[in-house]
Amino acid sequence: MSAASAQTTTAASDDAAAGDAAASNGQTVDAQPAGDGGLQPVASVEGITEYRLDNGLRVLLFPDPSAPKVTVNLTVFVGSRHEGYGEAGMAHLLEHMLFKGTPNHPNVPKTLKELGASFNGTTWLDRTNYYETVPASKENLEAVLSLEADRMVNSFVRREDLDTEMTVVRNEFERGENSPGRVLRQRMSSAAFDWHNYGQSTIGNRADIERVPIPNLRRFYKKYYRPSNAMLVVAGSFDTDHALATIAEKFGPIENPEQPLDKTYTEEPAQDGERTVMLRRVGEVPVVGTQYHIPSGAHPDYVALDVFERYMTAPSSGPLWKALVETGRCSSVSGAAYALHDPGILRFMATLADGNDPYDVLGTLLETIETASEEVDAEKVDQAKEYWLKQWDLSFANSQQIATQLSEWAAQGDWRLIFLYRDNLEAVTADDVAAAAERYLKQNNRTVGMFIPTDEAERIEIPSVGDVESLVAGYKGREAIAAGEAFDPSPENIEQRTERTTVAGLDAALLPRKTRGEEVVMRLVLRYGTAESLKGKVTATELMPALMKQGTEKLDRQQIQQALDKYRSTIGASGEPGVAIFTVTTQRKFVPDVLDILRQVLREPTFPQDMLDVMKSQAQTGLEQQLTDPQSLGYNKIRRVLTPYEQDEVPYVPTIEEELERVKAVSRDDLEAVYEQFLSGQNGQLSVVGDFDPEMIKVAFEEILGDWTTDESYEHIAKSGDVDVPAETIRIETPDKANAVYFSGTAFPMQDDHPDYPALYMGNYILGSSGLSSRLGDRVRQQEGLSYGVGSSLNASTKDPRTAVLIYAITNPENVGKVDAAIDDEMRKLLDEGITQEELDNARQAYLEKRKIDRSSPAAQTRLLTSTMFAGRDMQFVAERERQIRELTVDDVNAALKKWYGGNRFVTVEAGDIAKAEAAAKEPESEGDDE
Repeated sequence: MSAASAQTTTAASDDAAAGDAAASNGQTVDAQPAGDGGLQPVASVEGITEYRLDNGLRVLLFPDPSAPKVTVNLTVFVGSRHEGYGEAGMAHLLEHMLFKGTPNHPNVPKTLKELGASFNGTTWLDRTNYYETVPASKENLEAVLSLEADRMVNSFVRREDLDTEMTVVRNEFERGENSPGRVLRQRMSSAAFDWHNYGQSTIGNRADIERVPIPNLRRFYKKYYRPSNAMLVVAGSFDTDHALATIAEKFGPIENPEQPLDKTYTEEPAQDGERTVMLRRVGEVPVVGTQYHIPSGAHPDYVALDVFERYMTAPSSGPLWKALVETGRCSSVSGAAYALHDPGILRFMATLADGNDPYDVLGTLLETIETASEEVDAEKVDQAKEYWLKQWDLSFANSQQIATQLSEWAAQGDWRLIFLYRDNLEAVTADDVAAAAERYLKQNNRTVGMFIPTDEAERIEIPSVGDVESLVAGYKGREAIAAGEAFDPSPENIEQRTERTTVAGLDAALLPRKTRGEEVVMRLVLRYGTAESLKGKVTATELMPALMKQGTEKLDRQQIQQALDKYRSTIGASGEPGVAIFTVTTQRKFVPDVLDILRQVLREPTFPQDMLDVMKSQAQTGLEQQLTDPQSLGYNKIRRVLTPYEQDEVPYVPTIEEELERVKAVSRDDLEAVYEQFLSGQNGQLSVVGDFDPEMIKVAFEEILGDWTTDESYEHIAKSGDVDVPAETIRIETPDKANAVYFSGTAFPMQDDHPDYPALYMGNYILGSSGLSSRLGDRVRQQEGLSYGVGSSLNASTKDPRTAVLIYAITNPENVGKVDAAIDDEMRKLLDEGITQEELDNARQAYLEKRKIDRSSPAAQTRLLTSTMFAGRDMQFVAERERQIRELTVDDVNAALKKWYGGNRFVTVEAGDIAKAEAAAKEPESEGDDE
């Protein structure tokens, strides 16, 4: 689905259980009242049941007891498609304003933080959504449903909030302006659509953002934010009866405005000639692209075009990959087929490798795309289908992800389109793909970066989908995916359920439990070498694991990917000096097959030169883009100051230019030498969580790793926290960049088991690491509107006496001084006045609740188990840490802050077009002539 965007459970009543049973069998539910407020069941497909309130609110319930969390997603069907003249960006601006409070919920971020929620809001072309995931409990569900019902119609939308938030949104706009590739995509869309708002950026027009009158914004809010124009999704571990009753109570009394809501009706006329865009900006890497008008997501041709996009861009096998990346002319190619309410676009982009002509590359790009339909490879079409089917299965196995993804399909007409997409995907053929490509991928239907005249007009008519309700009427779906057990992710329960053992030469932790979709997640961490033996080999260690996955003695990269798609599985590989990490996500029935692929990756890699060339090209392109990016330059600089090692030492942080030279110089022989000399199964950790047979896992990994040894010794590569941090401000000028960044940090010798660490962590949590509802969030973003993103982090090593602190903000270059002053003032208040009891109580509750969510997924549990094994601990350490957090006093936190923050110097790095902003600020304002 390429671009369809972008606990303990109480037993249900007999009626609810019957409804759940009907849902799992894909039956349409009889229209009988469910609870108060006029809630009526409408339809049920594969575990998802739709209800409707008398006021028109659509409600989807998706019970999933496998994790102790619940996600609530409120979708309002308003996006940039609905905006009129002078309203560009209004839907997105409103999304920000709905975090500014109501009379009953005056501080939305604080309310959500206290619930331990992971939350956000997003705006897209067809919809706006607000979602939060909280630990599963009746009280938490009632709290978030009450909040969503309240802010849907009672948000303040005040002038004073708009004054600050407008600059935050403008800051977000400016951040996007820093990316030439992103700007090029938007310019192409603007050129492709004459009349339809799909050509309008969701984030809006700068002038509209800055000048929007508050009455206009309120009018827009009152017009679209109504029950009949919204859909509520509740997914996760909850009691159905309780959820229905609470929804009826909170949302049932909301009335729709008297004025009916008109539907949009603009249709984009057929394009009758190629359109061109030329963008010239400061940057390092050329990008070319093309896009074509295509039908909406509900149209049968959409699936064929979605498959065609993957078919063309698939690494190793795709025609675009072979023509541009494999030949070294481009570092990457990408594509996206936008599934939207109205006809959308199919886009292809290519990022050039150094020394290539953009005009020449664009010509090859267009020729490859527009001739591909002449001979479509059926086997590669099947591979593309398997890829998208895997993505569908993986997303549907995650109730939190599906809760938000349903927004995209509902915005196209009906949430059940997500199932029709899958069914159509399974049925699509190579002939269908070829026919769709032939129908739409025409010269007169494209928008590119250059103009080519044509002798004869050619109009490509884009068909409408017709009545979506007729497509989904009576649709029954299939059996619901296998449900998981209700699992308590407390440290004590995780430890009790975990078998700790030794497999081959590794420490192992095996946590078998029933998971949704019979998911199994594995994390294998192999450790090797020493600070001395790995000198000069850093880049090779970083690239080696990823290249191991690109080919084995029996399978090339394409065959590996094809097999993983077939088995609905993924294998991830990453590296750093002395550490190679391999992650596996699969299903119980595919474990033996996927472990055989992993065995080949680990023991039989061929290190293909062509794939190393691609990896190097991609890395070089990314680094070249960083050379003029303020955020990359600023972050690199502060890391170098806080990690001061000699250039030949392993922990040394290279400059971006030095890293670029390292990547250019590294060879296949370097990677193969590190593999042959160092890598083995003797040192490291293995964790497996999910629906698996522990004995089978032990035997399999003994066979994979048992005889894999090396004579090289292993020793953890330490990093010192004893750093002489200069108390100075370093400025980096990046001309012609609309955004600037602020970083401030320090480092000191403290390990994470230090007695002061829990108190210091909570102090920093209150300062800035708890998101919008923190001192920095409240001051810099909420009150003064100076930054879209602001916060702080505190990271301590589990092995070394080293803790690093980082404070960051993204802002406009003209506001760098204001950001600096505001953060300095908040730091002074923190140290001089300390925190309050209320702040500590709220932060403690939010932190502990969030930790429950963080530990709830199998992937998170594998990471936690491997990290504790590496530190020589078990989950009792985690339980003890949380006990220490619960027992902290205000005096403990204030003392730790004064000792460690007041006693250490902070270095500040500012990067952006600051000199230009300062010069503009000094220019006197011109005076008009007297009349």
